Amino acid sequence: MVLFRLRRALVLLLAVTALPFSARAASSEGLPTRGPISPYLMPRQAEIALARSAGPPSIAANAEVLVLTPNGFETAVKGTNGWVCIVERSWNSAFDDTEFWNPKERGPDCLNPPAARTEIPQQIQEAKWALAGLNRQQMAEETKTAFVDRSFKSPEPGAFGFMLSKEGYLNHARGPWQPHMMFFVTKDQVASYGSNVANSPTASKDRGPYLSAMIYVPVPAWSDGSPAPR
Repeated sequence: MVLFRLRRALVLLLAVTALPFSARAASSEGLPTRGPISPYLMPRQAEIALARSAGPPSIAANAEVLVLTPNGFETAVKGTNGWVCIVERSWNSAFDDTEFWNPKERGPDCLNPPAARTEIPQQIQEAKWALAGLNRQQMAEETKTAFVDRSFKSPEPGAFGFMLSKEGYLNHARGPWQPHMMFFVTKDQVASYGSNVANSPTASKDRGPYLSAMIYVPVPAWSDGSPAPR
């Protein structure tokens, strides 16, 4: 996430078909439209802590932290290292995701400077659209326009992020799924990562015709150093 853009989504946002090695698929909890805003929000300090839990403490402690308010994301903590930590919501998922309006989703991301420059502006704008009441089709159309007029940009080389929090709640995988790194790439680069093939540790998610593709690489430990389940 980001979602939970683990759209971020995962979404961020993480579909079973995109992540075949996930064994924790569950029935949909999504809503047909966005519900009341309050279930999507968190207490401010809790959201700061959750966002920071996405990355190694040595990085997250000095990162900028964004939190969601009824008016959109705002900076809660100014950073010094160029990284940005954020908790993705369900609307950061692909537009055809069944969990697109799931108010339970929380996808803590900690993005490096190249990813922060391209992915974070998109997440901020998507939140504004979602909170303003746009439906997913309208958001998809606005996203298309934003890429055409270059308000949204393709991922920079080296754009990646951490999702190492065991406190998240990702769609299609109740709980945090498993710790991983995410690489944001253009669609023509996906094949170079050897994802979604037999015995490869990498998986990829195609988030539609405009948003960046995401490459997932599982890692063996959570951000607090404890081992992840295998």
